[in-house]
Amino acid sequence: MAATPESKVKDRIKKILLKYPKTYYLMPVTGGYGSSGVPDIVACVDGKFIGIECKAKGNKPTALQMKNLNHIVAAGGHAFIVDDTSIGVFILVMDNVVYKQAQPALMDLTREEGAN
Repeated sequence: MAATPESKVKDRIKKILLKYPKTYYLMPVTGGYGSSGVPDIVACVDGKFIGIECKAKGNKPTALQMKNLNHIVAAGGHAFIVDDTSIGVFILVMDNVVYKQAQPALMDLTREEGAN
């Protein structure tokens, strides 16, 4: 079975997270039993709580996903929306979060179609 564009993004993000010290992550599966809208990857990296919503290029988070990402930031965590065009930017931002103590924020790292 071929990997979907979104699953490829998830796989790349997991590999990136494991390059940081003291990393734990999980990929919650709701399947009707858990809370809907939870980010695709929930992580703790060197004591920093991080929620990551992975998207295929051009896809956007649902209103419920955005609500959960905003709750993470309000609680002092970091939240990201990442697609296959923004992996490099994700690495740069994660370096700031982990090594330079960046302030919690919701960062949509995806690019609009046709943007530079």
